[in-house]
Amino acid sequence: MTLLIVDTQRAITNEALYRFEKFVTNVKLLIDTARKCGIEVIYIRHDDGPGEPLSKGNEGFEIYDEFKPVKGEKIFDKTVNSPFRDTGLLEYLKEKNETELIIAGLQTDHCIDAAVKCGFEHGFRIIVPEYSNSTFDNEFMTAEESYKYYNEFMWSGRYAASVSMEETLRIMDMKGCNK
Repeated sequence: MTLLIVDTQRAITNEALYRFEKFVTNVKLLIDTARKCGIEVIYIRHDDGPGEPLSKGNEGFEIYDEFKPVKGEKIFDKTVNSPFRDTGLLEYLKEKNETELIIAGLQTDHCIDAAVKCGFEHGFRIIVPEYSNSTFDNEFMTAEESYKYYNEFMWSGRYAASVSMEETLRIMDMKGCNK
């Protein structure tokens, strides 16, 4: 089991996100539990290229301070929504014989959706803990509508197990802490 923390970068991790405080609390809990249980935490960063806020070298590109990686934790950078395309992540996970991923981060309707669906397509069992992903309002849906659409309808039972934090922590405990 591996925990993927997707695009929790300074430029987009802010109070405009749906249920921001709950999101921050849950992501921190997932990271802390993974570290305690010996479950690998991998970070994904999105790079929109030169001149953009999410670009290498900009402060906004870096991981949000409350989620910062510790020494030895891997970071993979991507330029498209999927963390598996041309990043080395897929090859790394396959080399480790990884079969199960917990996915958390930003944004529900963009890179988290791609991570869930592409991870599923690559044969991983995907777990999406409640309120561990978030997004902003867009021109079609509010952030709350996007969150509910993907977490409660689109992914659940199709591409992922959308489960409570309690269930996720129980799974993590069984996989890591009680090996």
